[in-house]
Amino acid sequence: MVRIVEGGGDWPGDDPVRIEEIAVFSHPLPVVGGTYRIASGEVDALDSTLVRLTADDGSVGWGETCPVGPTYQPHHALGARAALAELGPALLGADPTHLRGLHRTMDGALAGHRYAKAAVDVAAHDLVARARGVRVADLLGGPLVDSVPSYYATGVGEPDEVAEVAAAKVAAGYRRVQVKIGGRPVEVDVEVVRRVWGRLAGTGARLVVDGNRSLTTADVVRLSQQCRDVPLVLEQPCDSLAEIEAVRDRLAHPVLLDEAGTDLATAVRAAGRGAVDGFAMKVTRIGGLLPMATFRDVCEATSLPHAVDDAWGGDVIAAACVQLASTVSPRLLEGVWIAQPHIAEHLDPDHGPEVVDGRIALPDGPGLGVVPREDLLGVPVVVHG
Repeated sequence: MVRIVEGGGDWPGDDPVRIEEIAVFSHPLPVVGGTYRIASGEVDALDSTLVRLTADDGSVGWGETCPVGPTYQPHHALGARAALAELGPALLGADPTHLRGLHRTMDGALAGHRYAKAAVDVAAHDLVARARGVRVADLLGGPLVDSVPSYYATGVGEPDEVAEVAAAKVAAGYRRVQVKIGGRPVEVDVEVVRRVWGRLAGTGARLVVDGNRSLTTADVVRLSQQCRDVPLVLEQPCDSLAEIEAVRDRLAHPVLLDEAGTDLATAVRAAGRGAVDGFAMKVTRIGGLLPMATFRDVCEATSLPHAVDDAWGGDVIAAACVQLASTVSPRLLEGVWIAQPHIAEHLDPDHGPEVVDGRIALPDGPGLGVVPREDLLGVPVVVHG
């Protein structure tokens, strides 16, 4: 007998499958190559949270969430694990193949905390896809490509330093470079933009300037006007969507929404009223792959370009981003950022996603295509079931 379930595909067997155990792991991700600096702070190491779901038929799936510290957004590692500890009892006995129902169960047990719920969502997608012998991308509508373009994000730095990094990354195959700015006089940021473009002009590479919410409305107008001749895209220059809308008609460049795209409803409203020119959406911010697939479809319906990535993290969340990105119309995909170039290890040394010549291959094998080595993770910090 075959049972048709929400989320696409078939599940073998006569009886519903149920979540039998939820294990939560904490794992440090050291940053290599020196401190990574963004406007809201410096990153030397990240504390990633991984979730292992086990169903009563033995099926297993993995998820991950890794906030960039406690100030980038209202997310932090201890908060993720506290939320997962709260969610655990409600999830035991739930059917992971009913992905919409799983989200309703989580929302009924805990308000908010989408970044923690996303780890469960990703793990459920992995579990279902593995059990069916298909890729997560197949659950999400099917891949259109076998690799996706990545982009390189420089940290905040001095003009010559950032320009040198940007040029080196384009030479290494990246076709899109994101330059971080903010947290200092805007005159320095203007000089960074000009030095970087002086190295990238004529290469065919695209330039994105990311303020990470740090610029005042006056400063973003000043930067855009003083760099009118540079074909750049601004990403989340100001703190809020309202601030961006207030100065949008005074900007000389397109604007992508990132941190202020706090949920699917906000993204839909912004797209509907033409408030921005595209998005840099994070899988964990929006709550996982299920809402991310809806977001993808909204962007396709409105012809809005968007990136598919996450704030930080290891092989599991990187693989989730690549799986979803492979289903996005290539003309709308701004790229996929993964932390792999900045971290010291793979949790799946044989299959962990890597950037090669500016692209990331869709992982082989069922599910996410990666399985963390549990001997590297150690003992779970939370277990339900």
